[in-house]
Amino acid sequence: MNDIDTRLANRGLVLPAPIVAPPGVVLPFKAAQLLDGRVLVSGHGPLNADGSIAGPLGKVGADVTLDQAYAAARLTALAILASLKAEIGDLDRVRAWRRVFGMVNSAPGFNRQPEVINGFSDLILELYGPERGAHTRSAVGMAELPFNIPVEIECEVDLYD
Repeated sequence: MNDIDTRLANRGLVLPAPIVAPPGVVLPFKAAQLLDGRVLVSGHGPLNADGSIAGPLGKVGADVTLDQAYAAARLTALAILASLKAEIGDLDRVRAWRRVFGMVNSAPGFNRQPEVINGFSDLILELYGPERGAHTRSAVGMAELPFNIPVEIECEVDLYD
């Protein structure tokens, strides 16, 4: 077992299956794409182990609590790791996490988006450590997100040669 896989297993974390799109929805893009030693990762949301969209759904600060949204961001990190693994085969190939863009489905007046996206950042730093896991980041509020998910995150990583 590889280092990152071992760290996931030691924490009791499982990477989810690829997203199961809602009926009638077509997703005509790649979840992750390798390009010149880096991987661009499309926006992901929280998934259950079977690839279904994880709840709770709705706006953070109204329908979803800060703690629930933080947990959703952690689930989103697992979904991104699953897509990365599918694209590159081995999560230990990630040399550095570069850019993270976190979007939060925010109720009017909710302004704690950074705390929500910390769910993602904290898990990446746990798994990859402060050198490889450190990343630049934005955490912004959105009026709506697809399928009413509370969190959507996209990112870029660099790979070892």
